[in-house]
Amino acid sequence: MTVHYPPPPRRTANPAPPRPVNSLRRTSSIDVAWPDGVDGERLFVGRARDYRTGPDGRGRTLATGEFSLRMSEDKTITEIAAEPAPANLDRLVGARAGGHLRMTLREIMPELIAKADPLYLVLDDLSGTALVSSFAWGQWFPERMEMLKKRLGGGLEDNPVLAQRANVCWGLQEGNSGVTGGVALENVADADAGHLRNPADPEGWHPFFEHEGPGFRRARRIDVTRDGGLVRIASAFQDSAKLREGGCVAIHEYDLGATVDAETLEVLSLDAEARILPFRECPGAVHNVARLVGRDLRGVREDVLEMLRGPEGCTHLNDALRALADVPRLLEELVEAA
Repeated sequence: MTVHYPPPPRRTANPAPPRPVNSLRRTSSIDVAWPDGVDGERLFVGRARDYRTGPDGRGRTLATGEFSLRMSEDKTITEIAAEPAPANLDRLVGARAGGHLRMTLREIMPELIAKADPLYLVLDDLSGTALVSSFAWGQWFPERMEMLKKRLGGGLEDNPVLAQRANVCWGLQEGNSGVTGGVALENVADADAGHLRNPADPEGWHPFFEHEGPGFRRARRIDVTRDGGLVRIASAFQDSAKLREGGCVAIHEYDLGATVDAETLEVLSLDAEARILPFRECPGAVHNVARLVGRDLRGVREDVLEMLRGPEGCTHLNDALRALADVPRLLEELVEAA
């Protein structure tokens, strides 16, 4: 039976809404640059901030975290610095930004996870950012798309890399357009990423790392408010790349909305909206997030890995969901700073 899908979503929700009063907003970004050219090491700059907004709309920073690192072609971290610098940070030199990096982080920096440190969020995002960021070269140099195809192992129609990824996520299930060549590589990203920062709320985001030349950015926002016995969460996630003529194009973007019991931290409702995705089949993954309703928010990282593994979920949506595990600590910060 032939299934007919609508085109993939291509509409950003940016800019971010103004900060709600009596809220805590966590924002994070990882910017990727190629200061030594496409064949040189990549520069990654990660930044995260917790920002409390009071009843009068005025805000103040509660916590920040930042790192800068270099990464070789095979995703090996060659140097790293962070502020504040946690113990054992230098043990990440020589580690590769792949599936085992998160395990390494758990082993050498458990205290960052325990206190939901903003630095951990951007370190946890390294693997996904390293995987996706190479697409930025094809956006900055459209004429070099053939080089990008070669670096990825060919075009979608003849790509052993994507063939190996069949069934790793909902959108790349066997038979879908992303692994059969149903769409050209150069057509997977054509949506205006918009501007993250709202002109009406310039303090709504932390300062970004700005640089010349091609660039990639992974950005997150999590707004937490208390409404009686409920915690309300509004979250956003976007992957984007710079265009040589100006502006940015997005390849992944999701919005999340959730309500949580303030005492038990049980997830009462959870909705995901696909805003921008590369393939027509990708949005189907949002329906499975309902499996997390009824679960304890503190265990969402483990629940996502267990319940939305492989073709049951989307790797980018899963990352957005896993970041919600920090909300209980953000709720504590919100109350402590009141």
